[in-house]
Amino acid sequence: MVKKPNLKLVKLTLEYRNHLIEMLEKWNQTEEKIIPRSISRFDYRNFNHYLKNLEIKEAEAGYVPDSVYFALDTTRNIFVGAVNIRHYLTEKLLLNGGHIGYGIVPSERRKGYGAKMLELTLLECKKLNIRRVLQVCYKDNIASQKTIIKAGGILENEVNVDGVIYQRYWTNVK
Repeated sequence: MVKKPNLKLVKLTLEYRNHLIEMLEKWNQTEEKIIPRSISRFDYRNFNHYLKNLEIKEAEAGYVPDSVYFALDTTRNIFVGAVNIRHYLTEKLLLNGGHIGYGIVPSERRKGYGAKMLELTLLECKKLNIRRVLQVCYKDNIASQKTIIKAGGILENEVNVDGVIYQRYWTNVK
């Protein structure tokens, strides 16, 4: 039997500064793209600026207001990933972005974090009064597909954007 991770979503505060640095440095060592992009837009080493600008409060230059959470493994007291919730969708986000972007540090994948993160994220969507959530993933990302479907996502369609095939899933939040 696989043990479920002890995970909670937290907002970034000074208390979690070292958690953030450790996670992003570990991720950067892999040279893999950090997702969600919102957590790598600014230099985390300038923590005060990073913290102040992490979330978008008002729509600006094609961006919509969002909420950013970090996935804290409470047993190990480390960040294992992050989640970005976009409060509403623009035409572009409706096509191939969706409401939720999340990622897990490569070394922490395949441990059940994705499913738990998504479950907790959907609860946050409910608090934001987002009752119908669009999630988008690359067609070849089988792990994301399985996680979205497990959380109740229903495939609406596939879209081709600049030669990349995306799958669009809708989840009703109760």
